Amino acid sequence: MAGIPGNPKIYHITHIGNLDGILTDRVLWSDTRRLEHGLECEIIGISEIKRRRLEELEVKCYRGTMVGDYVPFYFCPRSIMLYILHMGNHPDITYRGGQSPILHLQVDLGDTVKWADENHRRWAFSDRNAGERIANFYKSLTDLDKINWPAVEATNFRDMLIKEGKQAEFLVYESFPLHLVEKIGVYSGRVRDQVVQKLGDVLLQVSVERDWYF
Repeated sequence: MAGIPGNPKIYHITHIGNLDGILTDRVLWSDTRRLEHGLECEIIGISEIKRRRLEELEVKCYRGTMVGDYVPFYFCPRSIMLYILHMGNHPDITYRGGQSPILHLQVDLGDTVKWADENHRRWAFSDRNAGERIANFYKSLTDLDKINWPAVEATNFRDMLIKEGKQAEFLVYESFPLHLVEKIGVYSGRVRDQVVQKLGDVLLQVSVERDWYF
């Protein structure tokens, strides 16, 4: 298990416009559950990949469940998906608002697994983008060495192997509780102030993490 961080963190990215709904429900919903509940949100993903995750791509270690049934996290901030949003020129994304309104919700991996196991909630992780047909899925922490950790930590992802490995995902079935979020990382002080105002009496750390962005 060489190269695995001693205390891994995972990161869910979302638009600040979705924060009110998260605070109301006290959970992050999977795309499947969000659609079932008819919830409106600011979509920042690639539409074709989202469709595949909902309709075609199975989480192979839990037969019968689709990738879209799970709440996704990356193993790093400053993800390739964030870079795509920053560039704002992907033909399959309607969102063009850039990276500054995007929030990073940081979560502790160990705490997540403990909560999931205690609550009989399925979880898994992939060795690359879970929206890829060749992705491998695992459901034991003993398999964390299957992740390309140097790729996860890399800041230059021009190399194809780095690009694949950096997009590894952690998945939690159906929903994820807000109380497990350790902090919200934001692009600027202005966004931090907006988030703090939305939080109201919800005690949650919010910090400017400029190096999590491009």
